[in-house]
Amino acid sequence: MRTQVCIIGAGPAGLTLAHLLHRQGIECVVLERRSRAHVESRVRAGVLEQPTVDLFTEIGVAGRLHREGMTHHGVNLRFGGETHRIDFDALTGGKAITVYGQQEVVKDLLAALAPPVLFEVSDVRVADRRVTVVHDGAETVVDCDVVAGCDGFHGVSRASIPAGALTAYERTHPSAWLGILARTKPAAEELIYARHDDGFALHSMRGPALTRQYLQVPAGTDLADWPDERIWAALRRRLDDPALEDGEIVDRGVTDLRSHVVEPMRHGNLFLVGDAAHIVPATGAKGLNLAVADAVALSYALGAYYAGVPAELDRYSARCLDRVWRVQHFSWWMTSLLHTPDRADPFAARLQHAELAQVVSSPAAARVLAENYVGLPHPVGWSWR
Repeated sequence: MRTQVCIIGAGPAGLTLAHLLHRQGIECVVLERRSRAHVESRVRAGVLEQPTVDLFTEIGVAGRLHREGMTHHGVNLRFGGETHRIDFDALTGGKAITVYGQQEVVKDLLAALAPPVLFEVSDVRVADRRVTVVHDGAETVVDCDVVAGCDGFHGVSRASIPAGALTAYERTHPSAWLGILARTKPAAEELIYARHDDGFALHSMRGPALTRQYLQVPAGTDLADWPDERIWAALRRRLDDPALEDGEIVDRGVTDLRSHVVEPMRHGNLFLVGDAAHIVPATGAKGLNLAVADAVALSYALGAYYAGVPAELDRYSARCLDRVWRVQHFSWWMTSLLHTPDRADPFAARLQHAELAQVVSSPAAARVLAENYVGLPHPVGWSWR
């Protein structure tokens, strides 16, 4: 098989990139080790920034998003027994976020995708401009000009780069998130970020009868120690909502909070996109959006490359990393702002309360949170043309 760009991974990053390349007339093929049913059903991120929604609207894949997504013009911070709303409209000039599950984004992208996707491939090997896979029981070789590694933190793309070629920066946070997906009505119209002495809690939603909620727990927590009754009791206490409605928990898991970046985001003709290059703590709701921003930057650079301006490909890594580190900082700050420190450090707890009070009382401080939360502008357009 011969193509211009071989994309490894059919998540939001890979599928968005495939759409953007196709619209520029650049040939590509997408390789995915999971089945289509799996990628369309795995529950991940659910908050889309304004630039992400604008991009999907521009390329014609946002019809269902606009019909079914839940647009939020603010977010609630709850601490000290009070709730404070951060008004996105007033602070960002009318920008918003949209709550819409990652699995729904993937469905929309796949439904409208023209380039071919090979699902359930195995034994993926990357060697410069050649990707070898097993598909339908037979070995397939994809010859290409460029490989886009969009296959996540544990994928083969980054693992295929020789040791020592990349520099990794990492911070593992002492807390983790216990997350549930439950059949219950949302307790508020907008997300609630709650800081409580027992630990952080987040109340989010995926629809009018489905909620996504999180609890701060120690790293290494065993789900067996958290039966349904304990989860709901902790949510009611930390959210300061004794009347919080419980319901059937249809999915649960424990996720570590980790920051990770590799530099550069390129090795030869292999370009890393999204989680293959960086991981952010979930507190700032940035993972999917950062992956889409990478796809935009690579699409632009490849458009320039095929138009005879190869220097734009050389700028890809630096352009992405500038945004990556700004988002890493925001995600670290949100995590530090809201997660309860060690009880043995009351000084840190008082500092945290002081900073929260500053955020909700100062329009300038609130604007920093709002502008970062609704999403930084993409540094370039998705098309060179």
